[in-house]
Amino acid sequence: MKKIMALVLALMMLSCASALADGTLRVGMECNYAPFNWTQTDESEYTVPIGGDGLMGYADGYDVQIAKHIADYLGMELVIVKTEWDGLPIGVQSGMLDAIIAGMSPTEERKASLDFSDAYYTSELVVVVRKDSKFASAKSLDELKGAVITGQLNTFHYSVIPQIPGVVQSTAMDTFPAMVIATRSGMVDGYVAERPGAEADCLANPDLTFISFDEGKGFVASEADVSIAVGLQKGSPLLDKINEALSQLDADTRYQMMEDAKQRQPLSE
Repeated sequence: MKKIMALVLALMMLSCASALADGTLRVGMECNYAPFNWTQTDESEYTVPIGGDGLMGYADGYDVQIAKHIADYLGMELVIVKTEWDGLPIGVQSGMLDAIIAGMSPTEERKASLDFSDAYYTSELVVVVRKDSKFASAKSLDELKGAVITGQLNTFHYSVIPQIPGVVQSTAMDTFPAMVIATRSGMVDGYVAERPGAEADCLANPDLTFISFDEGKGFVASEADVSIAVGLQKGSPLLDKINEALSQLDADTRYQMMEDAKQRQPLSE
């Protein structure tokens, strides 16, 4: 069994090495999580053709700009691979992807199977609700008692919901657009999101707003849980170079990149 596992690991590393050797950086993301990443039909100076040919559209967003910066720093051609959220870790582990740049937090659970770069964004957790919701004016988790709340499947967002006293934790959903629809329709009272994603959803859907909690009255989370980093295969030779690339972007530059992405995001889900 040990020999088989060693062989599998060797093949995975060989696959990754082969991709790096041809000068291509294959980055996985959902392309469905504005303002971090999204899909659009038109090409622009900010977009990258999905799959390298644009047949599936063009990717833009904060993650895309980070990916472009890293690829430029490495002197590699960037290819965006549109991948469902649950498939991202598997894609990197199998060598089909070189990196995950998809608004992913470097949680302790994920660190068990992936390596992560230094953080390239840090946010806060909020709850998106309808503007006419009785919970819209809440400033603490206590004020959400009895609310039906959901979050994205297999994310830290969903795992913090039990921190809300008396919450009704609804079934996790696959995508943020699905949660937007569920909230707007009244299927749920709201969903947990990071602030940039919540701002994007509310901009695209004027009947939504988000709850930003008073200090000490919101979710308890570690810095790793609310940070976002590049996910890599264990032992990836890219780790140090990616950290070097990220170190070239100061806090002001990263902030402006996010603000610009918010302004460019699609106005409808």
